[in-house]
Amino acid sequence: MSDQGRQPTEEELRAAYEAELKRIRVEDVIVQTVISLINLGGRKAGLAPGSEDERDLEQVRQAIEGVRALLPQVEPVLGPDAGRIRDALSQLQLAYARLGGSSGAAGPGAGEAPPPEERPAGEPAPDAQQPDEGSGPGPAQSSGRLWVPGR
Repeated sequence: MSDQGRQPTEEELRAAYEAELKRIRVEDVIVQTVISLINLGGRKAGLAPGSEDERDLEQVRQAIEGVRALLPQVEPVLGPDAGRIRDALSQLQLAYARLGGSSGAAGPGAGEAPPPEERPAGEPAPDAQQPDEGSGPGPAQSSGRLWVPGR
């Protein structure tokens, strides 16, 4: 009987997993994560054909912030591809700004806070970020290289 028809043992699976962990580099995982965040952010912005009903601006914002945090970690290993990823991030930021600035682009419950008249007076929007006391802009913002929507 051939080995092709049987399921691998737990020990064989563990050995294959260990071999993969030896081969893969942290940079590879970060690059793949950055690309996945850009693709998912574009989908959550409704940019992919047929994804307009998936629009969720909070998810887009999180994707942008994730890419902004991770990209500096891998820019040196990306070489010329870093520019293409920065361009894709810029496009995602522009889409986010356009969607966030247009009334009715995505209704409440689609990642946006309700209009101010539906919140008690003086209560901040649920997704509003409160600035930390004593903390200024991060290194990416202060370098002037990245444009941040709303700032």
